[in-house]
Amino acid sequence: MARRYVAISGSPSATSRSALLADTLLDRLPDGCEGTHLRLSTLDPAALISADWRDPGIAAAVEAVSQAHGVILVTPVYKAAYSGVLKCFLDLLDQFAFAGKAVLPLATGGSLAHALAIDYGLRPVLQSMGARHVVQGVMVLSDHLETTPAGGLVINEQAERLLAPAMKHFLSAGSDDPALSLMGHPDPARLHPPAAPALKV
Repeated sequence: MARRYVAISGSPSATSRSALLADTLLDRLPDGCEGTHLRLSTLDPAALISADWRDPGIAAAVEAVSQAHGVILVTPVYKAAYSGVLKCFLDLLDQFAFAGKAVLPLATGGSLAHALAIDYGLRPVLQSMGARHVVQGVMVLSDHLETTPAGGLVINEQAERLLAPAMKHFLSAGSDDPALSLMGHPDPARLHPPAAPALKV
């Protein structure tokens, strides 16, 4: 069965760099993996705020999270906190909706000072929801993301140096390989170092 991953972009804007970043990372999933992008801005606002599980969009989003092996969260930072739209969505999920899943939290914003929004704001929520492994989050500066006229995204080298190992770590944490799944190491090759030479006696 193909491994399923879901990216949740928490920007209230219909067009946002956070959403484009989520699309870009889903495009980098290995062959044989399925990726779904949940753009929270497309959900019915009234249904989202009232946690109306009967709403078709809400029901489909909750089901996508339930079926996923791993979850990527991408949120803009507003007033030193992750977005209220994302908070509304997390609140309507089951208490342990992330049980058994690897979760990669990412944030976009204008300053590295906002990185605390991941560790002190978002990470405790994800852990309380039973995430098996919360990968070290990454703060991506808005200046490091450039939109193209065609609607794509260009990520500069500095941001790539942070995102590439984070994705590697995330995929390792959700691997079928027991060692990788437990360790979730950003460099899986280091889990199997060469054997030490035999001592001569």
